[in-house]
Amino acid sequence: MAVDPTKLDLPKSSGVYIFKAVDEEVLYVGKATNIKQRVRSYFSPNPDRAMIPTLVSKSSDVDFIVTSGPREALVLEKQLIQKHKPKYNSAFKDDKSYPFIAITDHKLPRILYTRRPPKGSKVWGPFPDAGAAKGVIKLLRRQFGIRDNKGNLPFGYEESNRTDDYPDRIRLAISVLDGNARLVIEDLQRRMDTASENLQFELAASFRDKIGIVQRTISNQVIKSRFYTDVHAVGFASRQDFGQATIIQAEEGVIQGQVNYPMIHRGRISDSVSLLLVEHYSNQKPPRILLVPTELDEGLGQWLTNQRGTRVEVRVPQRGRLSKLRDLADRNAEIQLERSLSRSSGNIEYRAASDAAKLLGLEKLEHVVCFDMAQLLGGDRVGASVVFREGRPNKSEYRTYRVKNDSMDDLGMMSEVVERWVKKLEEYPDLLILDGGKTHLSTISKMLGDTGHGGKFPIIALAKREEKVFMSDGRQLLMDRRGRMIIHARDEAHRFVNTFHRKRRSKGALKNPLEHVDGLGAKKIQTLLRYFGGMQQIRHASQGELTAIPGIGPELAKRIVDSFSWD
Repeated sequence: MAVDPTKLDLPKSSGVYIFKAVDEEVLYVGKATNIKQRVRSYFSPNPDRAMIPTLVSKSSDVDFIVTSGPREALVLEKQLIQKHKPKYNSAFKDDKSYPFIAITDHKLPRILYTRRPPKGSKVWGPFPDAGAAKGVIKLLRRQFGIRDNKGNLPFGYEESNRTDDYPDRIRLAISVLDGNARLVIEDLQRRMDTASENLQFELAASFRDKIGIVQRTISNQVIKSRFYTDVHAVGFASRQDFGQATIIQAEEGVIQGQVNYPMIHRGRISDSVSLLLVEHYSNQKPPRILLVPTELDEGLGQWLTNQRGTRVEVRVPQRGRLSKLRDLADRNAEIQLERSLSRSSGNIEYRAASDAAKLLGLEKLEHVVCFDMAQLLGGDRVGASVVFREGRPNKSEYRTYRVKNDSMDDLGMMSEVVERWVKKLEEYPDLLILDGGKTHLSTISKMLGDTGHGGKFPIIALAKREEKVFMSDGRQLLMDRRGRMIIHARDEAHRFVNTFHRKRRSKGALKNPLEHVDGLGAKKIQTLLRYFGGMQQIRHASQGELTAIPGIGPELAKRIVDSFSWD
């Protein structure tokens, strides 16, 4: 199905745009100073290239990556074309890549112009302007006496008496390549001024040109592989309950691409980011350096290190080039979030339900029910269920329950409440979630089997602390971003049952102290009311009179008397 230009939501920023087929195949990669304006031109009645109508007809979407400027867009375009070899790109289909400047790790280091930097060398680039890169190497060799790829010194530097200070000369050259070119430019400026004063205008012009080469090549626009080698940057943006994470992958000196993760986001950024990182790096090797928007749990860093096999540095950069890369990831996440929200917020929640279904191996999760219980210090024992429809909370179907049996443990209380729920059920859910562990799962599964509902719908238990899912077939799954809806349902049930519990505690303290008596369920309260005739008569009954009631022992009778003494 051809891409619909009216449904494209593209930024006006510089960067690259990517035409994709329905199966996500990359068909074409282009660069632009204004992505929105450039892509719009592809849908004009009179396209400037013959291949454009065919490209547009075969494309189902146009993706993009925002860069910090046109120069980075040029580099990124080249790298993405090399990586994907799109069918409709022709200009860059050769195997060449942009050149780098490298200083080797020899005992007497050499400076190289190369497209494949040797291992162990310090590397700068890539340089879209190959001529400028060669000019910088020539300038640095002459300025500091640096050896070439064959180990030869430039003319005028003697092998015998100029090697003692060679490490210092190398350090100066490295400093210039790192962007600290002030000393070199000042020296060239002095030479240019001297030549001008001596009326040597051609010589002065050559120094002026060299200054231009240094300023043009050693600039903030050049992406340096010394900083961006095997680095991934995680960007994050959120609006209300919707979140967007973007992972920018920078390898071999340049940004290679990005991966986008829309999600339901409630709670802490660190939780949402941790879940998506577990998902993303479960199937691929983590980078040497991972830049994140906020501090993450140390356990995640160890997990990433185990996945990689060597140490992964997890950083929250505050300044410098790594910080700029992280900021760029945030910017892309923000733009992708706006794009997702404009298309429809409901799609995000439905996708979250679909992701959770895939994680659990289920066909669909259009109807989900989750149970949680609450009990504090022998007080009210209550339960609650929440319902999600197509990934969204459906509060009209939320239910609360007062536990009626005498059970004081979580399993007994949940078993009673779920049994009451299932007896009134009009349609089976696609999934029942229990807030608990393996014991909860086995207990509730047995109860459902005994009452004729066994195997009618899937059941899982979600352990709070470990975010681990226990399944009926014995499998255990660690939650990642795909399970965000399951965690949301669990958290919503927890919030709802605790809100109900607090309300009952406050009302009970004013209206009925018996509801807070340990071991006194609804049936026994009804028995007391029938026997004594009302609350006032129970209030004035002695411990001996209470003990005469069937089911009320001495200890329970004492607790009843004590409850009124606090009233």
